Amino acid sequence: MIGKMLPVVLVFLGSGAGVGAGIFLRPDPVPDAVEAVQNSEDAATTVAQRDPSPDEETPPEGYEYVKMNNQFVVPVVQDEKVAALVVMSLSIEAQAGQSDAIYLREPKLRDVFLQVLFDHANIGGFEGAFTNAGTLDILRGALREAAQKTMGQGLVNDVLITEIARQDY
Repeated sequence: MIGKMLPVVLVFLGSGAGVGAGIFLRPDPVPDAVEAVQNSEDAATTVAQRDPSPDEETPPEGYEYVKMNNQFVVPVVQDEKVAALVVMSLSIEAQAGQSDAIYLREPKLRDVFLQVLFDHANIGGFEGAFTNAGTLDILRGALREAAQKTMGQGLVNDVLITEIARQDY
């Protein structure tokens, strides 16, 4: 008889433990609707009152963004085979009014950018967590140096990675 009741007792004990854990680990109660609206209005007021930082949508004073016309496609080679393709879009932060000069030199810029991207791929820059901040900062710095060397240091302020994706094979 005890052998037949043991599973039933274990089911009740397990259910009780599950309910107790659910009550104990329950998230904090949601504030009422009035309090939530007040908090969102306070947050909206705070966001509206602050000045945009230079990293937001407007370029720094005296600069403009020049988007490169086509994406860059970089093969990632492993064991002498293409293991993946990295596709990225770049923009250049340049002195205002210099977009025509950049577009005139775009073939040269694309060439030096591709060389930097190929070198980055060859040292394993697109392996693993290739989108972490440190890795992308190294790549941005190398692209900026190449652009400043090609266009002149005073003309190019920065190079922005606007899109990046990796397709493994």
